[in-house]
Amino acid sequence: MEKTVTEAIEYRRSVRIYREDLELDDEKVRQCLINASLAPTSSNLQLWEFYHVTDKNKLKAVAKACFDQPAAKTAKQMVVVVARKDLWRKRSKANLEYLKKGFGHKAKDEYSTREKFVLNYYGKLIPTLYSEFLGILGAFRYVFFQLVGLFRPVYRQVRKSDLRIVAHKSAALAAQNFMISMAAINYDTCPMEGSDTLRVKKVLDLPWGSEINMVIACGVRDNEGVYGPRFRIPFDEVYRKV
Repeated sequence: MEKTVTEAIEYRRSVRIYREDLELDDEKVRQCLINASLAPTSSNLQLWEFYHVTDKNKLKAVAKACFDQPAAKTAKQMVVVVARKDLWRKRSKANLEYLKKGFGHKAKDEYSTREKFVLNYYGKLIPTLYSEFLGILGAFRYVFFQLVGLFRPVYRQVRKSDLRIVAHKSAALAAQNFMISMAAINYDTCPMEGSDTLRVKKVLDLPWGSEINMVIACGVRDNEGVYGPRFRIPFDEVYRKV
């Protein structure tokens, strides 16, 4: 029986050593990745990809790129979460086509106000925000929106660097969905910050515009795999009710 959400969150730890004698069911891990793809994402652009690494040679190569740290070296499988801001045109077009199909075939003047707003969002606003040329358009957008912001609330995360962060935030939300889903079925994970991301990209043959969000080691925890009791700052220090 799967754990409840709270039970899975409490069970999840960053496990750094995995049992050698227990393999993972590929299909169960894949289902956890399907859960990952249901995570919330900015503008529903889904600027992510998930690389489920099961090949032994690939695992060794990715582990080496992760400095052969114990979590990587003993992992039975790995998942590499990749941010794909470069795919914004393709993903925006997919949203637009899906919406038009849902609204039905209509002439432009037959769309409701709400439908026009949504179609303009993907057809005009997203291209305005994501189009880029050597960082120049982003800088122009930033200055423009800061000036407009003097008079009314505006969206300010409009530079190239800002939109990279947006893509990585969405990818991280998906990664968390994945890790909680794994914990729910007694599979363990460790998100690894330490890696040579360029080498990881080469191992997976990723395109130039992709960016590694995180590499997640997967397996079943060894008795020595959890390094001590969980420590968290007292909740009252991080909680503010306003």
